[in-house]
Amino acid sequence: MLDLLPGKDDPAPPSRTRGLRLLPLRGVRYVPEEVGGLAAVISPPLDGVIRGDERAPAHPHSIVRLILPQADTAEGRRRQASGTLRAWLAEGILASDAEPALYVYEQSRGDLVQRGVIGALALSPPEEEVVLPHEDVIVHVLEERAALVRATAAHLEPLLLSYRSTAAPTGVTSVVERATARPPLLVTTTEDGFHHRLWSITDQTDLGEITDYIAGHQALIADGHHRWATYLRLQREQAVTPSPWDYGLVLLVDTALYPLQVNAIHRLLHRLPVSEALAAVGNSFRVRRLDTSLARAMAALAEAASTGNAFLLAGDGSYHLLDSPDPALLARTMRKDRPAEWRALDAAVLHEILLAQVWCVPDGADSIAYIHDTESAVAQAELHDATAVLMHPVREEVVHDLARRGITMPRKSTSFGPKPASGLILYGLDDMSSSPE
Repeated sequence: MLDLLPGKDDPAPPSRTRGLRLLPLRGVRYVPEEVGGLAAVISPPLDGVIRGDERAPAHPHSIVRLILPQADTAEGRRRQASGTLRAWLAEGILASDAEPALYVYEQSRGDLVQRGVIGALALSPPEEEVVLPHEDVIVHVLEERAALVRATAAHLEPLLLSYRSTAAPTGVTSVVERATARPPLLVTTTEDGFHHRLWSITDQTDLGEITDYIAGHQALIADGHHRWATYLRLQREQAVTPSPWDYGLVLLVDTALYPLQVNAIHRLLHRLPVSEALAAVGNSFRVRRLDTSLARAMAALAEAASTGNAFLLAGDGSYHLLDSPDPALLARTMRKDRPAEWRALDAAVLHEILLAQVWCVPDGADSIAYIHDTESAVAQAELHDATAVLMHPVREEVVHDLARRGITMPRKSTSFGPKPASGLILYGLDDMSSSPE
């Protein structure tokens, strides 16, 4: 069985009823000697795995075999993931740490350094406004995630939460600095050039200092809305409370110290060639063809987006900049029950006007794919005679402002990063060690 926290011998949670409650857990981690190096088995989060490539990952113990199992049916995928996880535990490919810990996780590349704390976060209902979402979720994706977690009884990858410290330096900073002065539990470098390091914090005083400080804050879901919605759904399904399902695996980053990068998520419209997309746009937007490189086309998009809504269409070997939407069309079409900041979002204009009204693209996985990498989006569009809609990232302060007001953005509006790698720490939900004999 997987080891679990909170357990009977672990630190008691803070007494406050609202606010972030981050507790230690016995992380389930790869045994490096059994897999021949961590870089070969860890992966970007599920959203970063290119779904168009249906080949199994090269390494027999890649985390992708758990987060994106390959089988012909949904039930087959769930059985495969569950069986694989239990086999790896039995074979010693994965093992639980000996004692509960919070984990300091560092990612670095060049001048970029990000550090955060991984732990088990007590789930709070949305009305308490402790964890703030900023995007809607896709129902069928939520169902897939929930089914996978039910089958494996494990959270296989942490979601990314951000908070902002109100004083500097904080006690958390001191604890993290002491931890990172010690030799790390693991060190690895992935293909994208990121260096990953992990330390554990087990000292009771240090744990209490982190827990007490974090308890005074809200957090924004930077990445992992479907995982958070999955946590809440599965918690509601449990017949017994308290239970391990009252906690979710998270990476919590203080953006006052380590600002996150905000990137866009692009759309791939499977059944819409670029020629048809342009013809349908007509005079709704200004359209300019750009026969240039992708980098220069994206620079033109950034310039246009600085003064209004703008999109870049690709898929026919060149690029087409759409900007200056018809004001009358915006006034007639955009939702009136949302504030001006929401109506000005590129993602809102895209979904409310272009997808729904101009192109009549159904809102489903058969029609739309969401791709983080710009070059991949263009390549997929050109390969399949489809249209890639390339987006410019929204400003972080807009995301935070809308989230604090309880207003969600259209799904897949943002991509915060760097995201935690999947496979460094798993969190088990079926441990029986703290149950009565």
